[in-house]
Amino acid sequence: MAQAADYRILHEADLRDYLAGLPDLKAQLGGAPASWEITEVGDGNLNLVFIVKGAKGGVAVKQALPYVRLVGESWPLPLSRAHYEYLALSRQAQIAPGLVPALLHHNDKLALTVMELLEPHIIMRKGLVAATQYPGFVDDITTFMARTLFFTSDLALPAAEKKESIAAFAGNHALCKITEDLIFTDPYRIAEQNRWTAPYLDGLAANLRDDMELHVAISRLKLKFMASPEALLHGDLHTGSIMVTESQTRVIDPEFAFYGPMGFDVGAVLANLLMAYFASAGHERTQGERAAFEVWVLETVDKVWNEFARKFLDLWRTGPTGDAYPTSLFTGDKGALRLEAERQAYMQRLFTDTVGFAAAKTIRRIFGLAHNIDFELIEDPRRRAISEARAVRLARGMMVEAAAFRTIADVTGAARKVRDWQPELTG
Repeated sequence: MAQAADYRILHEADLRDYLAGLPDLKAQLGGAPASWEITEVGDGNLNLVFIVKGAKGGVAVKQALPYVRLVGESWPLPLSRAHYEYLALSRQAQIAPGLVPALLHHNDKLALTVMELLEPHIIMRKGLVAATQYPGFVDDITTFMARTLFFTSDLALPAAEKKESIAAFAGNHALCKITEDLIFTDPYRIAEQNRWTAPYLDGLAANLRDDMELHVAISRLKLKFMASPEALLHGDLHTGSIMVTESQTRVIDPEFAFYGPMGFDVGAVLANLLMAYFASAGHERTQGERAAFEVWVLETVDKVWNEFARKFLDLWRTGPTGDAYPTSLFTGDKGALRLEAERQAYMQRLFTDTVGFAAAKTIRRIFGLAHNIDFELIEDPRRRAISEARAVRLARGMMVEAAAFRTIADVTGAARKVRDWQPELTG
């Protein structure tokens, strides 16, 4: 893994020289290195990201910084996260081929990875803000989640192999700590880095800090996040970590990868779609102009869960190679029926987790440190606050009244009811 003594930040000139010293990449880029176009495009919270283009082609280069880019050097962060991201991308490429960028080069000492340049793909969140629909998204993202979660779980792996894989990612605890604090703790207390659309949401922020039922619910989710290594998670699977065209989907940036509860990844996808739905009204120039987009988003929420569950169950039925639920215990028609009933119960528990984690991811994006452009690009702060308050109203219900959400249709139905609710704002 990267060691501080071997590490240096590569700025444009350094990066040009470094890539020129790698024969395969030099040939792929083509032309003289001095002619390469290098652009720093990182708009994320943690890292440097460069696009490098030569006469023949281009690559994307990502280098971890020894601190959180969003905050600065006052918040140090281990460079080893680049190592775990590389491990995760390598594993995901094996399990879900064609759904992550191709890896071209990795340097542990520099915490640097060179990847396929995804063009003409854009960050999905930017497309959703523009009300773009993506017909291929459901099939791609559900295949990615079903395969990466199933094939790294006890349902598919022998126990020893699963434990070795858990150990391989166990050192990524600094990134897990960010999640534990920023998602499961800080939005519910006074924290220096919290922010929200003030003054309009001041009262709602205070309510979150006083809501003991919500505190219990989020703490149960935090415990599950920390103590349930069900499968290898992407760990940050939001619409800012997905690049798309109308026909292709690529999942990027798994530096938060670790073994945790499956519902965390699935819930993250659903949360970001639901936030895009609630933000949509704030982006309207004329009332109703985005109605078709909003219908598509909620249909996509329904389909993402239903298709994920179908694909996951199909994998389990056809490839139960793990040490959990050994087939020798479920022989004959009686055993097959009982095991199928247990599979359905398993998916219901996973759905409950997914709903809770989706709610947690929503609340943190409105009251925590890192926000979504879905809401942030709504220019009128009062309109933004209305959209955010609607999302929080649904999220609190999903977390505290989990028993009311037995199906994904319950979630989308509740979202429709909240869509035009008028919150009482502060100020």
